[in-house]
Amino acid sequence: MPFSVGIRLTMGVLVAGLCLPAAGLAVEMLNDPKGYNGIPWGSSLANAEDLKLVKTVDRLSEFKLKDGLPLLGDAKIESITFIAIDEQFARVTIKYKGTTAHQQILTHFQKTYGPLDRTPGSMMRGLNQQFDWRGEDTEVTVLYEAVRDRGVVFIESRVLGPKFTEGLSETAY
Repeated sequence: MPFSVGIRLTMGVLVAGLCLPAAGLAVEMLNDPKGYNGIPWGSSLANAEDLKLVKTVDRLSEFKLKDGLPLLGDAKIESITFIAIDEQFARVTIKYKGTTAHQQILTHFQKTYGPLDRTPGSMMRGLNQQFDWRGEDTEVTVLYEAVRDRGVVFIESRVLGPKFTEGLSETAY
């Protein structure tokens, strides 16, 4: 193999590695809840007393709480959505604003799921931050955009979560 081809191949592998999600940086979750708020993954949300159906599109059903928004730890949140795919509870999406809420949410998740890896080079700092906890059945991802001062939390089933991307072409954006 010519030298220039080898360099391009090595650079391509390096760039591809940098573009992959930060899955390798996920913290092993302590106390996997195997669901959210006492609702096990895979359950039907249709009969949950504290939830109301907001919309259904194809295989997805979106539910909201009937009685307002809870705190997440000490943090005030803007929205919480419970999502079922093929009538099975699979994901919770939580949106929030503000640096204070972001810090409170990270503190809550560290108390609940385990401390973040604070060794040099392991933390994501800057304009876009991502923090992950991964358990046997549950994965928690916190994404924060410092420029817009907003964040989103995804808490999902590791078994049902991949169903959200089924049928998508690898080249679809």
